Amino acid sequence: MRPDTRYATAGDISIAYQTLGEGDRDLVLVFPFVTHLDLIWDSPKLSSFVERLTGLGRVILFDKRGMGLSDPVNEPPTLEERMDDLRAVMDDCGSDRATLFGMSEGGPMSILFAATYPQRTERLVMFGSMARALADDDYPWGPSREAVEEANNELIGPLWGQGATIDIFAPSIAHIPEAREAQARTERQAASPRRIEQLFQMFLGFDVRDVLGVIDVPTLIMHRTGDRAVNVRAGRWLAEQIKGARFVELPGSDHFPWIGDTDAVVAEVEEMLTGERSAPVPDRVLATVLFTDLVRSTETVAELGDRRWREVLEDHQRIVRAELQRFRGREVKTTGDGFLATFDGPARAVRAAEAIIAAVAPLGLQVRAGVHTGEVEEMGADVGGIAVHIASRVCDLADPGRVLATRTVRDLVAGSGLAFEGRGVHALKGVPDDWELYAVAAA
Repeated sequence: MRPDTRYATAGDISIAYQTLGEGDRDLVLVFPFVTHLDLIWDSPKLSSFVERLTGLGRVILFDKRGMGLSDPVNEPPTLEERMDDLRAVMDDCGSDRATLFGMSEGGPMSILFAATYPQRTERLVMFGSMARALADDDYPWGPSREAVEEANNELIGPLWGQGATIDIFAPSIAHIPEAREAQARTERQAASPRRIEQLFQMFLGFDVRDVLGVIDVPTLIMHRTGDRAVNVRAGRWLAEQIKGARFVELPGSDHFPWIGDTDAVVAEVEEMLTGERSAPVPDRVLATVLFTDLVRSTETVAELGDRRWREVLEDHQRIVRAELQRFRGREVKTTGDGFLATFDGPARAVRAAEAIIAAVAPLGLQVRAGVHTGEVEEMGADVGGIAVHIASRVCDLADPGRVLATRTVRDLVAGSGLAFEGRGVHALKGVPDDWELYAVAAA
């Protein structure tokens, strides 16, 4: 039965969503970008899979911005924007906490949301997903960029709309002509060749490895041994990085959970949702920490005098607070001549820092800023933890009038339009390991 479609508002974007079933539990399905609400109910296997999950509670489905029934956008949405969409949907349908079921490309956003909003995440379920799309020096589970782009150029690009992706995503039914034609219709309805290329390139930039250690909700990771789209070793590694995660390796080669042995998938989700008590809301969450600092403040006091300096400082604080509010930051405290603030998205933190630097310049002031995303401990109105120390040290190394960020921030804002310039590897005082730092490129 096709449910009614409703709309939630995320900023100035309308996000289409549907709810099915009822109960005390909410389960949000985060689909890969080739699936949207219209396609679900045109696919007997997919719609049957969704309806079976309603036996576990209320199921919430939504289309990412730019996809399906949600508002179109010029650029593919970032992970941060996708989190905005999910929060808007949960707010609109009255869901305080939900289990997230991230499938394939829907996994990285689910990971980031669970780490950033543990108070709204009951449990995390992943299927056929990954923390990063491409291989790296310390992450051999992904393919090389060259191999992926070759496959894209030879298979996805020229054959999009003809159903060729069924050989990767659902090989167990690829020999059935009707199934291949259904996949072709899905491709044509999901996105144009140009749009799918944009989404594909955006996906290649995702990297949420640095936030896996922050996740503190019950987690189930499922992966099929012969998955052709995402190597099963990516799923095994993912489970090793998340505290207490349970890994279930299933036989088969289909990437989509609604193809192949769906009974096993539903059974694992059912055990996850009904076999454990809800975890307590943790005090440690993922956040992006911003430190700002006035450059040459002592010299400026000497030049202006105490009275004029106080007036300038008050103007500076008023401007900073206005920009923090504009970019949805939370002021934690002032730090002498600077500010400590937290954000629920790294791109907003970087843009707030840029706006602050530009806005105080007419006062004859120079500000430098440091940004890092990591686990923070909420201590009443204050925050603590290693992420706060890292952001503070990064700010100390920033050049006047510039924003300096860690590699974690750079990786998490892929697709946001922000550009970075490498500033080398640094040892941060009082912080273990060496850290890659990047200056935000001037506009």
